[in-house]
Amino acid sequence: MKTKIFKMMNLGALCLMGVLCASCSSDDDFTGDPAKDWAGTTTFFTPTDETGFSTYYTPAIGRCGDPMPFYDQKAGEFKVLYLQEYINNRSYRFHPIWGVSTTDGCNYQSLGEVLSVGANDYQQDAALGTGCCYYNEKDGLYYIYYTGHNSNAKYTEAIMRATSSDFKTWTRDELWQLDGPDFGYSGVDFRDPQIFVAEDGLYHMVISTRPINGGDPKFAEFKSSDMKTWEHVGQFNMIWDRMLECPDIFKMGNYWYLVYSESYRASWSRKVKYMMATSWDTLKACFNDPGANWPKDGKEGILDSRGFYAGKTASNGTDRLIWGWCPFRSGSNIHDMNTNVGAGDGNEPNWSGALVCHKIIQHSDGTLTVGEVPAMAGKYNQAQNVNVMASNGYSNGTLTGDDAYVLYNRLGTHNHISLTVKTSNNWDKFGISLVRSTAPDYYYTMVFNPENENWRKVNFEQEGYRIEKQLNEKGEEVEVKVYGKGFVEGIDSYGFTRPSDNTYKIDIYTDNSVMVMYVNDNVCYTNRIYGIQKNCWSINNYGGSITVSDVKVSQY
Repeated sequence: MKTKIFKMMNLGALCLMGVLCASCSSDDDFTGDPAKDWAGTTTFFTPTDETGFSTYYTPAIGRCGDPMPFYDQKAGEFKVLYLQEYINNRSYRFHPIWGVSTTDGCNYQSLGEVLSVGANDYQQDAALGTGCCYYNEKDGLYYIYYTGHNSNAKYTEAIMRATSSDFKTWTRDELWQLDGPDFGYSGVDFRDPQIFVAEDGLYHMVISTRPINGGDPKFAEFKSSDMKTWEHVGQFNMIWDRMLECPDIFKMGNYWYLVYSESYRASWSRKVKYMMATSWDTLKACFNDPGANWPKDGKEGILDSRGFYAGKTASNGTDRLIWGWCPFRSGSNIHDMNTNVGAGDGNEPNWSGALVCHKIIQHSDGTLTVGEVPAMAGKYNQAQNVNVMASNGYSNGTLTGDDAYVLYNRLGTHNHISLTVKTSNNWDKFGISLVRSTAPDYYYTMVFNPENENWRKVNFEQEGYRIEKQLNEKGEEVEVKVYGKGFVEGIDSYGFTRPSDNTYKIDIYTDNSVMVMYVNDNVCYTNRIYGIQKNCWSINNYGGSITVSDVKVSQY
């Protein structure tokens, strides 16, 4: 992915400002006073994110950019390299490659800086961009192939590499570089190299690029027998005129897959997706007519919401996991109309955030979805009491009528919420709200919206209202209700088929402000919602009736 520079306040500063700006009338710090009834209250509380996140990994300083995972067979662990985003990047030298190690995708150990940025502002790799890491058993070396990015250089982007025998000391290969114009490709867009072993037993490298004289973007393909000398073997299409970033190619069972992140001017299209086929050659050919070759999953290969980007995979031989990043949000107040409802500049999600990991689920027809990594349930193993704090239209597990809800007691900092919802008919609409209280205030809802009788989509909505003082036409100060925005663009999910039995088995995991929701091993929805910690949550109904059962909360 093309690297970008942002000069933003860090999350800790954002949340601190949220504490200073929040209304004192709705903000009670129960944790500091044991005499106050924390468990029995439902007023709004302003939490702050921890300095670093452990489940959805975030470094103590800065944020995670594009992940580059691989399984290190020598060490018996996944290593996830990523572009380290600082709050204030230098003008040309930014995004060093840092890393973490993990055996399970939900507990991490920092590896610190793995590969530094270039030594000066004119070096080709003054800034580093996305690539991949591979261990070559034949020569006993680890290879990082990466994008060298520098608008001061002859070409803005080029493919470069570094090697190491111990994954500690890395040596840049100063004598090797792939320049796009040498092969008829752009010198500006030539990035994101990904290496895999194809059916011919050779190493293949796929690069995201454009033709040198313009036109629709392409994937460039190279091959090598030793991972040192590379031969250009051709190109293949992307999806029409859309740039596909961070390609990841692998074989799983009887199928070949290309996972990609679609960077496109249409906001609804900016998601992590995949294409599938029974061979590498037929997989490439799928892109000649994408509309006719979408995976037969009813979702055009979409794996998650717009809150998950730059996804790439790695396998330990048993499980294949995918890592992407969940973006941070801009703003200073978690109930400000510009924070939880604002994605970033131009309402496009900000670049970088927290590492989010899913397990790839392969179904019998070869289609893919994502679910929780196996270790998640074991990590969130401290069962909590679940108490009803308030309700409307709720009786014996059933919510009936418009604006019916059941409000539950406060969550912790890291939560696993599980529940089952069954709707009474094919048109019922329901939602799950976070950051909710019994006082007038905004709250944030994942709405299961019926697009039609058999089609659903999870939307993100700001509901509720706030009391604000305004001047009326006479210049008098009056109190008015200012209602939430409703539908929040830029972070919505994707369409999926209504469950045939109208039953939704839902699991939600939160780590500070990052939230991931899984539904029926079929739908995944990732989002950043500030204020989840230490606030109440609810299940809502919007007409008709729904039955709620098996509501559980656990923490760590």
